[in-house]
Amino acid sequence: MFYVKEQLNDAMEVSIEINDENVFCHCPHCGSEVQVDLAEVFADGEGDLFGTSVLCESCSRKLMGGKSCGCEQV
Repeated sequence: MFYVKEQLNDAMEVSIEINDENVFCHCPHCGSEVQVDLAEVFADGEGDLFGTSVLCESCSRKLMGGKSCGCEQV
C-alpha cells in the first residue's frame, strides 16, 4: 500500500492510503480539479509524478479541436 503523510503540527500527523478514488490534480490549462487513476496514467511506463499533468475533459477536447479521442476521461 502506498500512502501520503503530512505533518499538520508537532502533535498530529495524517496518513492517507493512495487508491484509484482519492488522487486528484488541477488541470494545467484551466485549474479545474481532475480525478486521476494513477494506474491508467502510468500504464505505458513513460510517466513520472513530477513531470506528468492531466487535463480536464473540456481542455482535452479543446486541445484536440473538439474531436473525441475514443477513450474515457478519468
